[in-house]
Amino acid sequence: MTTTGEDHTAAGRGPWWWARWRSAVLDACLALASAIECAAEGFPFARDAGLPVAAGIVFGLVAGSVLVLRRKWPIAVVLVSIAITPAQMGFLMGVVGLYTLAASELPRRIIGALAGMSLVGTLIVTFVRAHQDVVRGDLTIGDWFVPFLSITTSLGMTAPPVLLGLYVGARRRLMESLRERADSLERELQLLAERAEERAEWARNEERTRIAREMHDVVAHRVSLMVVHAAALQAVARKDPEKAVRNAALVGDMGRQALTELREMLGVLRTGEAARVGPSSAVPLAAVGVAAAVAASRVVDEVGDGPCLEDLEELVGQSAAAGMVVDLSVEGDVRAYTAEVEQTAYRVVQEALTNVHKHAVGAKTYVRLAHRSSEIAMQVENEPPPEPGSASSAGLPSGGNGLLGMEERVTALGGVFVSGPTDAGGFRVSAVLPAAAG
Repeated sequence: MTTTGEDHTAAGRGPWWWARWRSAVLDACLALASAIECAAEGFPFARDAGLPVAAGIVFGLVAGSVLVLRRKWPIAVVLVSIAITPAQMGFLMGVVGLYTLAASELPRRIIGALAGMSLVGTLIVTFVRAHQDVVRGDLTIGDWFVPFLSITTSLGMTAPPVLLGLYVGARRRLMESLRERADSLERELQLLAERAEERAEWARNEERTRIAREMHDVVAHRVSLMVVHAAALQAVARKDPEKAVRNAALVGDMGRQALTELREMLGVLRTGEAARVGPSSAVPLAAVGVAAAVAASRVVDEVGDGPCLEDLEELVGQSAAAGMVVDLSVEGDVRAYTAEVEQTAYRVVQEALTNVHKHAVGAKTYVRLAHRSSEIAMQVENEPPPEPGSASSAGLPSGGNGLLGMEERVTALGGVFVSGPTDAGGFRVSAVLPAAAG
């Protein structure tokens, strides 16, 4: 974490208006030096003005001590230095005051006005003093030296501290701007990392739901048929041995198919997990989460080619082999769709037939598929079961996730899903998917 100016100031809080104790000590030392200088210069000033020497020294001490306020009121310090310039006092206070004023956050017009006043004051005082010395004979140099000395002294006392203060102030503002940008960038990066982690967690949850839904669709249908065949096998084992043998073969085939699909799916999951944990162990947590979500999203696509609409006849045939009376009708011109649309349509019909096996054993079922210009519609409707208590006799558990999974699949593709009982006492499942023809 970087340290902002506010944090730095709060960490080293000094007395009164000083941000740090070091600054307070420096200003106190400068004020002491300025007070001593002004007191020493107050002695000749009091003598020339006919004032008591003590008064001149006290005046110099008080005037020089004003420098301690340079960070709080730099304008006042510069004005005091300009005011005592005629007494030839406060040279240190004038230089330090101008530097502090130029380095402050005050408007440039105020800095320029006060610097100009100090320049003019120093120029006038230096010119008058040099001219008096020439008149008294203390200086025997030509008349050209008086203006040269006045201009050089005033510029030397004003320009360097002002330019240095402007440079230091600009550099300080630049450093504060860079520090603020660094802090802002760090906050943005932290926010992005948090959002990435949230997106990764959301993606992981979505993929868990998707994989669970896929495993439910793959396993539930075949296991339901196996249970139905097992019940039929138990019923006809003694009466019709040949039929019992056929049912046993069907149960074995369905069990092997279910195991094969489960083995393929778990194999893909293990491969994706090994790929994430192995070479990318040094990747940050958010990147690992995103990679895990991306790898999980490919699980279903890597398990074979997935079911399609051409497999509906085989699906209906399996239900018919289990004793269900199923009527399949297809309307419209058959055409190809994207793999996702065909797989969703297949799963909806599959899960609807599974629910008939669970809850309406022996009921006649109608499977309708309609190819339209911009959509594909499917409907699975069953009549009331011939025996009211036949659903429970199958002994098939229900977790209540079948309809929810179908609705999630359909709405994820922008389709519409409706399910519910019919007036005749049966049940109807209807879904419409956008065509998205491939």
